[in-house]
Amino acid sequence: MTKQLKVGNRVTWKSHGGTAEGKVLRKLTAPSEIKGHKVAASKDNPEYLVETEEGKEAAHKAEALTKA
Repeated sequence: MTKQLKVGNRVTWKSHGGTAEGKVLRKLTAPSEIKGHKVAASKDNPEYLVETEEGKEAAHKAEALTKA
């Protein structure tokens, strides 16, 4: 069963420098581009756009995110 996250949920994820924390901005259900990187999201394989406290954005699959 896929984890259901909602806009505004506080989440953590593993990052290059350890663990990052932020919030869910929106659920991506179509291919898009974030900071020049292609995100292969779809309705069957959604990803979540997250933002750190510093304002950096990234897209992650639900499995990579943990509710904080």
